[in-house]
Amino acid sequence: MLSVIIQAFWVIASAYAANAFPPLIRGKIPVDGNVKFKSQPLLGRGKTIEGTIAGILFGIFIGSLQLYFQNDVAKYVDIIPLSFTAIVLLSAGAVFGDMIGSFIKRRIGFERGKPAILLDQLDFLIFALISVSFALHLTLPIIIFLIVITPVIHYISNLIAYILDIKQTPW
Repeated sequence: MLSVIIQAFWVIASAYAANAFPPLIRGKIPVDGNVKFKSQPLLGRGKTIEGTIAGILFGIFIGSLQLYFQNDVAKYVDIIPLSFTAIVLLSAGAVFGDMIGSFIKRRIGFERGKPAILLDQLDFLIFALISVSFALHLTLPIIIFLIVITPVIHYISNLIAYILDIKQTPW
């Protein structure tokens, strides 16, 4: 089980980083250009061009650090070897998955900042995993572990971001 946990966190680190970074940027230019779809924002003010670019680049940065240290880490623990392609797919998949989650929330009628249990926590993860599946083969135990642990990590990290006044809501 410890091997699954280590491999899961090793693989998903760049996606977690890419998803966590955009709120720190506090971008101004909305990705959707303030376009409305059936009188609702397409994505909303919370999804910005600056945050999108910064999130993907930060995920790639974290993944690049992993690539740099990968051989050294592999001497001590069993990890899944990453490639630059996998890092890009994880990072972009996470950011775009979060946007797709926002799109779905707007269609359902959720206002910006309102919680949508599991959708808020898993949208980025699901799309990161789908994206990286073109470059890596992940085992079912790794995927299940990530689906179970990500909502917990998401909740704790968002609570910390709220306390630090990085986010306006604790979810």
